[in-house]
Amino acid sequence: MQPDSSFIADQFYSKRVRDLHFRHLRMCKADASVTECAMLMAKEQVSCVFIGNSVNQISGYITDITLRDRLLAQRLSPAIQVSQIMEKDMVSIHPDSYLVEALMLMFRTKSRYLLVEEKGEYVGWISRTKILTEQSQGPFMFIQSVKEARQIPELKSKWERMPDLIHLLLSRGMKAGIVNQIITTVADTITQRVIERVLKEVGPAPAKFVFFVLGSEGRGELTLKTDQDNAIIYEDKANEHREEVRAYFLQFATRVSTAMDQIGISFCEGELMAMNPKWTHSLSHWKRNYDAWVADSSQETAMKYSTFFDCRAIYGEDSLLEALKSHMDTLMENAPERFFFSLGFNALQYEPPLTFFRQIKTEKIDGERQINLKQTMRPIVDLVRIYALKYRIFETNTVTRIALLQGKGVFNAKEAQELTHAFDYLMSLRLENQAELILQRGQKPKNHLVIAQITKVQQVTLVEIFKIIEEFQARIKLAFTRQL
Repeated sequence: MQPDSSFIADQFYSKRVRDLHFRHLRMCKADASVTECAMLMAKEQVSCVFIGNSVNQISGYITDITLRDRLLAQRLSPAIQVSQIMEKDMVSIHPDSYLVEALMLMFRTKSRYLLVEEKGEYVGWISRTKILTEQSQGPFMFIQSVKEARQIPELKSKWERMPDLIHLLLSRGMKAGIVNQIITTVADTITQRVIERVLKEVGPAPAKFVFFVLGSEGRGELTLKTDQDNAIIYEDKANEHREEVRAYFLQFATRVSTAMDQIGISFCEGELMAMNPKWTHSLSHWKRNYDAWVADSSQETAMKYSTFFDCRAIYGEDSLLEALKSHMDTLMENAPERFFFSLGFNALQYEPPLTFFRQIKTEKIDGERQINLKQTMRPIVDLVRIYALKYRIFETNTVTRIALLQGKGVFNAKEAQELTHAFDYLMSLRLENQAELILQRGQKPKNHLVIAQITKVQQVTLVEIFKIIEEFQARIKLAFTRQL
């Protein structure tokens, strides 16, 4: 009798890295030859060997693929030192992390192996194959299948299956934050496959570039109702090549966005996309943009461009975006108080939907009392962003920002917990509502929730969350009043 796949999925989502009995580290010295390391791999029957003087002084690693791509394909001698071909982009994870988190980390960093780190020491390693084997009959193989897809119709089919996957994950009790990560990872992977396809069609780029995402995708908070928010930074080129480079990237971006729209990730109504000439520029031009936005510091400018502080690279030269973030850091260090005031003023314009008698205030749409869940979450997103910029934190995810701000003493443990729980609850409700609209009613996903369709317990919980948001806003208002 075949095991029930949903039962296997349940087990998988509750498992942690330490439950895998991860492998011990096999080590080679940096001055060892490639042959010696390959012999160790063969003897130990492993696909990965780490390079360094000890398990706490690891400088890199080699895999079967490293030997193929960096030695054999380059026609190098196996007698050379392994340090000449080793890979250095090591990624680590804590053994108490969930397997889902480990797999998400692997997809984001394109790593096939993770070091397991506890109390500042490396205690082992795990492979992507090992994790996927744990869930071979469950729905998580879906993400791997997205990674292997290449054709537009196939990618479109994968995206159309997302509501079923999200509904399953939420029904199993998975946290909204991890569900966001999964949606974001699938969207990132689809975009990466599209970019690779377009590069083959139009030829290699004439300059180094990075394709990055903004807004909810930049924060890793995608829902089933999403559109494109992206931009391109390319390296500065001599004046005689500037127009040629720019023309290439605009054509490239138009092809990428058009394919994404065909797949089901729609064009941005506000045209916040790299295909818009406003949002494809050289690094120096992007720096001037941020200079102007911060120097202006008006409420109108803050409203238009705050989303550009939620940016994350998904393809190309990450160093270009890192250079821009370094420039942002300098700007934030010297930003006028008016800049933060304008961000705060705009964030305080939305009031939680509570009546004078502390009941949920609704709007009537198509004859039904509804609230906009995206709007209810906006104060948390916007106000946490302000604090993050004020304290020069450039992580983009809202919950991660809250944790880092707690570490800096901006929020105490209770405040951080309340904000995190409020955000997660609203996000979970939003995702559940969208999945149900698609699967049960055959409608397009939306951010409005019909109050009559949730329980009284859920309604009471929403009222308490809205009170927390009000208190948070009052604190921000007081803080800005004092500063100004």
